[in-house]
Amino acid sequence: MLETQPQTPQTVPATETGTPLVTLSDAAVAKLTELTSEEADPNVGLRVYVYSGGCSGYRYGMMLEDQPADEDVRVQSKGIKVYVDPQSTALLQGSEIDYVDTLMGAGFTVNNPNAVSGCGCGSSFRTAESEGAPGACHH
Repeated sequence: MLETQPQTPQTVPATETGTPLVTLSDAAVAKLTELTSEEADPNVGLRVYVYSGGCSGYRYGMMLEDQPADEDVRVQSKGIKVYVDPQSTALLQGSEIDYVDTLMGAGFTVNNPNAVSGCGCGSSFRTAESEGAPGACHH
């Protein structure tokens, strides 16, 4: 029988330059606090991820998560837990998650210093290292 050691969670509070992996704006913290106010589980946090798609190459995804996965990088920003899968960390490094409420709509946005271009609809982005052709813009 093969014995395995328990995995210790990855935490990446900051890079060598002191830049946090991700931070939350005050507006994002307020909205997440409102959304999770009835949750009894202390592990509830915001999962942030990047996946291939959109007209610029990458898209953001976010959802409330009850439990982090063993391989997740775990960050705390202003008291809110944030979970990021290891594949998304390089694409999100230094990003700020904000919550905006305008006449055009409300929602979470990502201010990403790694994005060198975005699409007209604001749903996808491209990095300097991105390769390949953009796809269709789907919401």
